[in-house]
Amino acid sequence: MTFALTDWMQYSMWVVLGMMGLNFLLGLYKGLMAGSMTSEMFTMYLKDMMYYVLPLFLMANMDASFDTSGWIMLTAYYVGAFGVVFKYFMDLKNKL
Repeated sequence: MTFALTDWMQYSMWVVLGMMGLNFLLGLYKGLMAGSMTSEMFTMYLKDMMYYVLPLFLMANMDASFDTSGWIMLTAYYVGAFGVVFKYFMDLKNKL
């Protein structure tokens, strides 16, 4: 199983991981300033990697094997990536 992403798929994955990173850094900063650092903050991001990023990689890999037309899994990938970016954008907005 290889996780080969095309150009736009790779760019959308970078945006997803970038939003996750920004959310993590802002949460880390807020936690350090408030003095409320817990290990739950770190495990939450590992859980998000399993719940959001791994399914995107699996959809990218299933593109050729399950979908003969090629556009159904690709559309699902982009909709999923947009949903994750929107979720983290709203999280960032709520933290500020």
